[in-house]
Amino acid sequence: MNTKLKCLLLDDELPGLTYLKMLCEQIPEVEIVKTFNNPEKLLSEIPELDFDLLISDIEMPGIDGLHLAEMLDNKLVIFCTAYKEYAADAFNIDAVDYITKPVKLERLQKAISKAFERFNKPDSSKKFIQLNTDKGKTLLYFNQIQYIKTAVSDSRDKTVLLLDGSFLNLKNVKFDTLLNELPDADFCRVNKKEIVAVKAIKFFNHNEIVLHHLEKNNKNSTLILSETYRSDFLKKVKL
Repeated sequence: MNTKLKCLLLDDELPGLTYLKMLCEQIPEVEIVKTFNNPEKLLSEIPELDFDLLISDIEMPGIDGLHLAEMLDNKLVIFCTAYKEYAADAFNIDAVDYITKPVKLERLQKAISKAFERFNKPDSSKKFIQLNTDKGKTLLYFNQIQYIKTAVSDSRDKTVLLLDGSFLNLKNVKFDTLLNELPDADFCRVNKKEIVAVKAIKFFNHNEIVLHHLEKNNKNSTLILSETYRSDFLKKVKL
C-alpha cells in the first residue's frame, strides 16, 4: 500500500496556488511533485510526470480544469474552485471531491483521505453488476448511478437515474439484492423506496436530501430521508 500520493497542483492565480501548496505541505499523505499556473503547460509535461493525483482549479484561460481532467488517464482529481455550479460536471467525470474556495485545511484533508482510499483499493474490486431490464440484460456500472428508486409502474421493478440524466428500468430486483452488490461506502438507502449515491448529493438536512441532478422544471431532485435510515446515512456522509 502506498503511504503517499504523488500530487500535481494547478491554479492560474499564483496567490491561490501558493496557498494550496502551503496547505498540502501540512498533509502527510501528500507528496507535491510539481505546481503549475498554466493548464496547457501541465498538459504538455504529462508524459514526463509521475503522479497519482491532480488538485486543480476549474475556470482558467486556455483549457478549463474539467476538460483537462478528462484527458488524464486513470488519475485521481480533486477540484478547488470559487464556483459552485460545476459540481455536477465534476462528479460526472468521477472526480474524487469538489471543494469551494476559500479552501480550509480540514476540508482538503478530508478530500485527500478520499483520494488515498480510492487509490489503494485493489483494481480487481467489482465495478458493475449484471441485471435484467425491460430491454434486455445490462451491465450497471456503480460510478454511473445517481439514485435507485421503486418503479412507479411495478413495485417489484426499480428505476435507476444515471449520471447522463437517462433512466434505466430494472426488472424484478429487490433493494436488498442491490445493496449487497453496491459498494457500501458509496451508496445508502434513505427510505423504503430509494437508494442514493453519496457523490450525487448536493445538500442534506435531517429530513431531506437534495441532489445535483436537475429535473425538467430546472429544480434539483429531492429525496426524503426517513428516520429508519437516518443514522446509517449520517455515518456515511461524515466519513
